[in-house]
Amino acid sequence: MGIKSRIISGFAAYTRRRIARDATKAVQHQAETFRALLRKGATTEFGREHHFEHITDHAQWVKQVPIRDYEDLRPYIDKIIAGGTNILWPGKPIYFAKTSGTTSGVKYIPITKDSIYNHTGVARNALFNITSKLGLKNLFDGKLIFLSGSPVLEKKGDIPTGRLSGIVNHWFPAWLRTNQLPSYETNCIEDWETKVDLIAKETYTQDMRIISGIPPWVQMYYDRLLQLSGKKTIKEVFPNLQLFVYGGVNFEPYRAQLEQMTGGRVPSLETYPASEGFIAFQDQEDAASGLLLQCHSGIFFEFVPASEIHDPQPTRLTLEQVETGKDYALIMSTNAGLWAYSIGDTIEFVSTNPYRIKVTGRIKHFISAFGEHVIAKEVEEALKITLQKHPCLVTEFTVAPQVNPPEGGKPYHEWWVEFVEPPADPVSFAADLDKAMTEQNLYYQDLIEGKILQPLVVRYLPKGSFKQYMQSIGKLGGQNKVPRLSNDRVISTSLETLLKTDLKP
Repeated sequence: MGIKSRIISGFAAYTRRRIARDATKAVQHQAETFRALLRKGATTEFGREHHFEHITDHAQWVKQVPIRDYEDLRPYIDKIIAGGTNILWPGKPIYFAKTSGTTSGVKYIPITKDSIYNHTGVARNALFNITSKLGLKNLFDGKLIFLSGSPVLEKKGDIPTGRLSGIVNHWFPAWLRTNQLPSYETNCIEDWETKVDLIAKETYTQDMRIISGIPPWVQMYYDRLLQLSGKKTIKEVFPNLQLFVYGGVNFEPYRAQLEQMTGGRVPSLETYPASEGFIAFQDQEDAASGLLLQCHSGIFFEFVPASEIHDPQPTRLTLEQVETGKDYALIMSTNAGLWAYSIGDTIEFVSTNPYRIKVTGRIKHFISAFGEHVIAKEVEEALKITLQKHPCLVTEFTVAPQVNPPEGGKPYHEWWVEFVEPPADPVSFAADLDKAMTEQNLYYQDLIEGKILQPLVVRYLPKGSFKQYMQSIGKLGGQNKVPRLSNDRVISTSLETLLKTDLKP
């Protein structure tokens, strides 16, 4: 073990013990965070408008501070951009994290000197914890790569602004700088195709120990590495690879292909970062046990039953009130000045001792064209079950309703799937996939059995279709993801237009 890894191993063990200890005090930490946020927020324009000084408990909070999305918060953001101080949080943000919104266009999420630790410190804790938990040796004696957005920042008003992953690059600890790849110059490239080619060239001869990124873009990186090196697997390219860090999407649809490309399973760390805050990370050896909610890092969480999120006055639960096995919309109040802010994600608790979660989808990503309200975790689970019966590899997929089939007949759910290796029996694959969907969603089952819908249809897409689609909308690379499902046909129409080919069912 090298000197760096030897030194870090002591800190990692201490971090692991502290995380385990903090996990037993989550409810207490949430109460303390709630009071601390109110105390600091009371001096701001938002706090004065909502009479923070009179709020003494959660019931009063619910009465005085309604749930907001970005559009509701935008007037305050605009004031900050115009030069205002003490608007949402004392002083001014040190950054804006620039992110895309479904309805809001570009969103500017504030990051303050108080909240930056949540993004950087929690990431460090997650890495140290898994290092100690898995007993990884020599992890920090080689190179690591974080596939991220450009660290080049622009100004919005007088506030440095960029993608969260690019901002975090500026806070990369000095003791890891010599390990980090790619070069700063390469990381600054905006065009993803050019960037990933150069990243592969810079890294394929290096002693890589950690690879981090969202799965679809890691796939592209692996493709380039294998082409460039002439090797058959990533383990041949990087024989000392010890850890794969990922987040942002459900890993299961990508697991088979990535493990095939890698040449077997590599220990992994699942994280749940967002522009609004680093929410949770895998604290056990297996991500199936859920992600540990970060209850002591400047964020106060509320949980709204997913079925109520669009109600005028939905139920708002605190941590001690949640139950396992139920979908909740995640609401956050943070030391960046986001107050009762809906980030648009739904989660489910898999454990309440300690509080571990899994992400189940997006509030705006669902199909309910016929009243079925299918969500992301259901289509992902149905595909996972089907792939166990039909061993084949999927690169990417998305699902949309086909309300008025051009070929006539009853409507159906249309699955657009890009296979690496298509199923040997497409008809049986589609039938089993439809059966799995009826087992995941009772409303869908009723529609199928009542012959309101015909069984789903699978469209087979040529290799590179989703890459071409993401490129066409300017979202290739970085932290951008293809929505698993949508209640309209915007993506489907784009795929049809781009491909301009007969798609076989």
